[in-house]
Order: sequence, then C-alpha cells, then structure tokens
Amino acid sequence: MAINALQSAASGLSALNTALDVTANNLANINTTGFKSSRVNYQDLLYLHKLQPGVENAIGDKTPTGVQVGLGVKVASTQLDFTNGAPLQTGRPLDIQIEGQGFLQVGVEQNIGTTAYTRAGNLALNADRELVLANDQGRRIQPTITIDPSATAVSIDSAGRVYATVAASTTPQLQGQIQLASFPNPAGLLQIGENLYTETAGSGPPTTGEPGTDDRGTIRQGFLENSNVDPTKEMIELIRTQRAFEFNSQSIRAADDSLRSVAQIRR
Repeated sequence: MAINALQSAASGLSALNTALDVTANNLANINTTGFKSSRVNYQDLLYLHKLQPGVENAIGDKTPTGVQVGLGVKVASTQLDFTNGAPLQTGRPLDIQIEGQGFLQVGVEQNIGTTAYTRAGNLALNADRELVLANDQGRRIQPTITIDPSATAVSIDSAGRVYATVAASTTPQLQGQIQLASFPNPAGLLQIGENLYTETAGSGPPTTGEPGTDDRGTIRQGFLENSNVDPTKEMIELIRTQRAFEFNSQSIRAADDSLRSVAQIRR
C-alpha cells in the first residue's frame, strides 16, 4: 500500500532535515578556530519480507530472490572529522597551533566532568596571570600555568614549554609545561560547545603527555588552526540534500495521489 511509501518518504524527510542541520552548522563555523566538521551517516530501517529468498515452490525449485520492501531510513550517527585545519599565522605570542594529534586540556564545571578538551589555541592571560582560553568563559589551561607578573615577553617551544623573559634578566625562565591529551577514538568525544569536547565511553580514556611524544602533535607559537570545513564540499552536500528532500516530497505526493484514487473508486 501507499501507506508504506508515505512512511518511508517521511523518514527520508526527517533524516535529511538532520543532515541539513549538520551542514548548516558546519558552514556557520567555517571561521571558528579549531572547529571540526561533521558528516551524517545513514542506515536503512526494517524490511517487510513478503517472500523470503530460497523458498521452495511446488516442484522443489528455490526462488533466487525474494520480495523485500524497505520501510525508510534513519540517521545512524554524526561523525566528526579530525583532520587538521589550515594554519593561520597571527604573530601573537599566546596563539598556539597543535600540529598533529592531541587536545589542550581546560578546566570546566563539575557537572560536565571537571576537564574538557579543545583544539582551539587562542590563549590569553586572566587577572591572575594564568593561561586561559580567550573566550567569554576564560577556561584555565590544565595543568595551570601562571606567568610571572614582571614578564616582558612569553615564548612557547614546540614541546609546550612556556618561558617568560623577566625584567632585569636576559635568560628566559620556565613558567610551566603545556600537556596534550589523546584518545583511542576521538570521534567518540562529546561536543559541548565553546570548541570543547568531553570524554565518553565511546572515546575511551585520555592519555596525557608532552607535545611531540607518543604520536602527539607539536606546538607552533604565533599560529592558530583554522576550521577544517571545506566550503565547496559543504555547498555540494547542501545541494544534494536539497534535491533529495525534493525527491522525497514528490514520493509523498505520488503516494497521496494513489491513496486518493483508491478512496474515489467507490464513488
């Protein structure tokens, strides 16, 4: 019956609406530092098996194929793409880019896990001279790094060591060590906004260490990592989603016309 066609097409519209939301979010964050794009994965739903393959007929022959009618589609997952974004040179001493794998660690509220992870390296100093994310929350880098109040310059080497040139001294003094976290499955991290991720059972537990060790990336001072959103790819995906939405809408119209014809047979 056309009822199944209506339901299948409706499931397609629902799944495509989610895909449109994901693509729109990717495009909206095209200039967001350290942002990682997502893609939508689909899977088909249950099937009506009107005739099983391999059923024997009256003379003992087996049917090579069956009659199986699908009941639509659903979104199976949204999958993060952790390929590196292009470097953006800023020249600011507190801007850092992670070249390779790994996440900066920042402190968050107890109700979301105390530690979150980010690829955004736009850092600043708060009123206590601590290294924090340069956003409206000022999340502290973990472990905490405090810069000497008399520092006249700050440098960060590729291994994440933070040095400060202090007044009346020509030798930079070590202020702290930036550590990076890595995960068995970064795609399993939970996105919570603010360019932050938190650990889940899907991501596995983090392992932390100095940049440049155990396949972790290195630190590049004076650069930021751009969003890895590919605008051309996203626009193509947007057009594909729009066309697929139109096709499913046509399926609903066709099924509706069929049901209307059946309803008018008795008249």
